[in-house]
Amino acid sequence: SAATSPWFLICLLLLSLTLLTPYILLLCHHGTFNPTATVLADSTAMSMHKLYQCPDAGRNERKSVSSQVAHGLMKYYTGNNTGDVPGNLPDPYYWWEAGAMFGEMVEYWYYTGDTTYNAEVKQALLHQVGENNDYMPANQTKSLGNDDQVFWAFAAMTAAEVGFEDPPEGSPSWLSLAQAVFNEQSERWDTASCGGGLRWQIYSFNVGYNYKNSVSNGGLFQLAARLGRYTGNQTYIDWANKVWDWYEDSALWDAKDYKILDGASTTNNCSDGSQEQWSYTYGVFLAGFSYMYNHTEDQAWLTRIDGMLNTTVSTFFPTNMGPNIMVETTCEPLGNCNNDQRSFKAHLSQWMAVTAQLVPKYHDRIFDYLAPSAKGAAGQCDGGSDSVTCGREWNSTTWDGTYGVGEQMCALGVIQANMMNVVSLKPPYTSVSGGTSKSDPNAGTGTSGTSSSNGQAITYSTITTGDKAGAGAITAAILLFLMGGTAWLLIA
Repeated sequence: SAATSPWFLICLLLLSLTLLTPYILLLCHHGTFNPTATVLADSTAMSMHKLYQCPDAGRNERKSVSSQVAHGLMKYYTGNNTGDVPGNLPDPYYWWEAGAMFGEMVEYWYYTGDTTYNAEVKQALLHQVGENNDYMPANQTKSLGNDDQVFWAFAAMTAAEVGFEDPPEGSPSWLSLAQAVFNEQSERWDTASCGGGLRWQIYSFNVGYNYKNSVSNGGLFQLAARLGRYTGNQTYIDWANKVWDWYEDSALWDAKDYKILDGASTTNNCSDGSQEQWSYTYGVFLAGFSYMYNHTEDQAWLTRIDGMLNTTVSTFFPTNMGPNIMVETTCEPLGNCNNDQRSFKAHLSQWMAVTAQLVPKYHDRIFDYLAPSAKGAAGQCDGGSDSVTCGREWNSTTWDGTYGVGEQMCALGVIQANMMNVVSLKPPYTSVSGGTSKSDPNAGTGTSGTSSSNGQAITYSTITTGDKAGAGAITAAILLFLMGGTAWLLIA
């Protein structure tokens, strides 16, 4: 019978392998289905937390730990596998987190000088630029918000600022990619509701379109500040001031306590801010303030850095969770951080470190917190069967059993930031201090996806009956082809 034919059995076997492969890979990578897997950490010559906490831990020791954690992070990346898409992370990770990860890997090269992953990182950052070189690829529209887009722009901007190897001839420059995102987002500035601000989502069909959130607006603010500092173009600085002026008067900001709320709804004219607080929103503004002060030397920005740093420390380094240890306080103590939230500490570490570079008077204070957090993170990175899997809770040197891209990013972010204290590193370049990335101030102003200055949503043309009929005919033809091929195999 057909059910016992060799061809049927072969097809069944191939189908089974296809379905089981992700789980086999997951098991092989983490080994976390075995509750005793952590004992394998002792197989290394010296565990990462012991190596990192040596009293004389210097450049080589810290680079070694950073290298091991980076290796663990890149093991999650499958985009360089045959048949996969460069720049994407596998499910359940969203597109924005891939951009953030590759930005962190650019920094990994900057901090350590290790070029191992540069080719993969460059390929990923260029493959996802989209049809209009603006980090809006058509296949990401269902998960593409302003904050998602800006994290890819941050990665490109970082590449320009640290002198990461340039894209090949004929490709957009790192700087022009960041400029394209700025140009598009500034065109989306929405004066029709809440007196201004960016909506969270770009497309009206995505959940969250009627929400103006801090990280999207903070992202535009920081990007404008960085572009202004890098290029010297006052237009970007004017936009950074414009975004901050709106934000400072909005319900998203508590000026008295330097408290950043998550966002507010346009349905009530942004009159009431959501109370959640996240580490990366504090980081995005802290770094933005630092870029602005470094460029303008305006004392008002220094005052804001001071206030923001005070609230950041009191909120995300709670004394009851360990001495000077970073905690994602809204979710980490409850153990209910989602995949996005599990990566947020990486960005706070990154932006606290750049603040220490741009405004050196805060260096010692910042590393009073980043140094203990790095030691705690290193203590969480001996997990899994590979002994380089990182956990979430840095107040313990025993792996807590958690793992994922977010945990690995957070550990790498804070550990490699501490390379700053043992390696002579130049602050982020500008176009006059060593930056070579080519400028294109008109990038993103062509036919790429933007909206008008009144915040009108991007829409698509309606699908017609003819479109549906054509799609149905193509689908039917494909099905007939597959059915015919299957029948031939069974008969044969």
